[in-house]
Amino acid sequence: MSSEPSIFFSDPNERQGSFLRRTFVVGGLTALAGLALTGRLAQLQVIQSQQYATLASNNQFNFRLVPPPRGRILDRNGVVIAGNRPSFRVLVVRDETKDLDQTLDLLGRLLPDTLERRRSIIRDVNAAPRFSPVPVKSDLTWEEFARVNLYANELPGVMADMNEARFYPYGGAFAHVIGYVAKPNDRDIKAIRDAGEQVPEILFNPGFRIGRQGVEKSFDTDLRGEAGGTRVEVDARGRVVAEDIGGSRAAVPGKDVVLTLDADVQNRALEVFGEESGGCVVMDIRNGDILCMVSAPSFDPNLFVGGVPSRIYNALRDYERLPLLDKAIYGTFPPGSTFKMTTAMAFLAAGIDPKERVNCTGGYRYGNRTFRCWKRGGHGSMDMHNAIKNSCDTYFYHLCNRAGVDRIAKVAEDLGFGHTYEIGIAGQSKGTVPSTKWKREYTEATPWQDDGTWYPGETLSVAIGQGALQVNALQLAVMTSRIANGRKAIQPRLIKSVGGVNRPEGDDFGDLPIPTEHLEIVRAGMAAVANDVTGTAYRASQLGLGDIQMAGKTGTAQSRDYGSGSRGPRDAVWKRRDHALFVAFAPHDAPRYAIALIIQHAPSGGSADAAPRAREVMKTVLLKDPDMLARIERPLPPEAAAPEGLDEGEAGAGPGGEVTGEAAAEVARPAAAPRPAPPTATSGPRPYLQESPQ
Repeated sequence: MSSEPSIFFSDPNERQGSFLRRTFVVGGLTALAGLALTGRLAQLQVIQSQQYATLASNNQFNFRLVPPPRGRILDRNGVVIAGNRPSFRVLVVRDETKDLDQTLDLLGRLLPDTLERRRSIIRDVNAAPRFSPVPVKSDLTWEEFARVNLYANELPGVMADMNEARFYPYGGAFAHVIGYVAKPNDRDIKAIRDAGEQVPEILFNPGFRIGRQGVEKSFDTDLRGEAGGTRVEVDARGRVVAEDIGGSRAAVPGKDVVLTLDADVQNRALEVFGEESGGCVVMDIRNGDILCMVSAPSFDPNLFVGGVPSRIYNALRDYERLPLLDKAIYGTFPPGSTFKMTTAMAFLAAGIDPKERVNCTGGYRYGNRTFRCWKRGGHGSMDMHNAIKNSCDTYFYHLCNRAGVDRIAKVAEDLGFGHTYEIGIAGQSKGTVPSTKWKREYTEATPWQDDGTWYPGETLSVAIGQGALQVNALQLAVMTSRIANGRKAIQPRLIKSVGGVNRPEGDDFGDLPIPTEHLEIVRAGMAAVANDVTGTAYRASQLGLGDIQMAGKTGTAQSRDYGSGSRGPRDAVWKRRDHALFVAFAPHDAPRYAIALIIQHAPSGGSADAAPRAREVMKTVLLKDPDMLARIERPLPPEAAAPEGLDEGEAGAGPGGEVTGEAAAEVARPAAAPRPAPPTATSGPRPYLQESPQ
């Protein structure tokens, strides 16, 4: 059976139906796509038009932060001690340079000193935000500024402008008090973030500075102000083509901070120190205002504004007199005989009769050792008044254990020792006021050194301002102010006002818990020190300002244990010398001002170093007081003359009130430039349980 091929015929209607179905599907999809596109266009151009218009405007315009002018720091009379000055600078914008290395090479031909800082410049440029100008060099001379502008067209991404730089017109006179400013670093940013706060965007601006020490740091937020901004139009490459004046915002300057310090007194205090090391504090005993707070030698804070070169910093760091260490509030020293007023008031609190006499033969035997008086031949019979006047160690050795170290410590704390004060800046040392409780707590922390027992022999050292006793110059000034005031527990005040708002004065505090009759006995002894011809600071304390006289107390404090060897203070090695101290108030008959001055490792190790310098500072203070000036200019009564046996030169005052004779020769007034050094240093000498000279 043969098979026949099958023949199939397609229906034309079926083919046409299939074509139409495909057409409808494609057309429907096209229509849907068109509708979707139309809807999206409508959404973008109608519904979201404002949003995208804003985004487009933001791409066209940039808002660049402008650092605000930093607030000024003024002295009590309105003198600027930290301000701002115009400064020419050259900047680089990384994103506008074709080749950063080539640009820096060309810039180095115009400003050769930028080649030395090339690595740090590149680091700053790479760390800066996009299109943010980075300062390459500040404080350009006019010639350098003109040279950069002349070749600006050949230096893409380089511009020169004028800004404000921090300036300290008095150099080192206020360096430790006001501190300095510097660029924020990674540690600053981390500290803000660790505190859970938002980092202000202005901190990333390469030209912004923050406070590093002193008032600049403590009141940094007030001094900063509020950043402004410039709205600029940029092209597709981000380059500035125009500035939108209407969209810019002016920066708000920082608040002014007014201090209680006096620029003339502060400058004079630093001057009298010369090249010596130490600290000086002057207070108004009526309200606690600090008129002077100097640490010497000092440093120039202007060096740190733009970044101090490492070679200079290293040189400062290695200087043995540690200029960056604040010896007025941080450095601590044994107070020596300036502490004897405190010990005397402890005697009076213990019921010891101030007329009781002790015979000084040059030393005091206690146990198996002899505690020697500073006067080898002895002072003879001494009561309290004469013991203060002559600074007799033996008197205080003999009576101190009848009062006890705890009573001495209590009076010391009442007079201001062992405390820190709210003066607006950090960095104060509390010091050490030994007591039985203190020693127990100390030995609990260091049990291998001692068993915690207080021995009576240790009280002998504390009674004359030695042993473990450590104080700073501010505490000595507070003690002297409270003794001179006699009524109030005066508190020191450094900040007078911030942004025009006054701070509380130092007399808004409690009464001094010491009987007036006890204070009068001590003040009489201090007056004899400075004005009795046999006082330990007679010649060095004569002001030569009419009938105004000081009342004071000298002190010499050991910086090491002499053992059984020589104890001469005139050691050739600076660190082996004794410290010289002097505290005083004036006028002694109507007190207004108190001073405490410390010479670290003094050349002669006695009052001949400290008292004349304190006298010169006090004279400056008194001459600036209108009431004191009127009293000075008042004619002296006929009976006022130099003490018998002394001519006017020896008494320290010439016919016109000027300092003459031996008193003038005692004052060193070299105008030496301040020296700097880093803030890493130990605070003071080690304590020794040993007797002290005067």
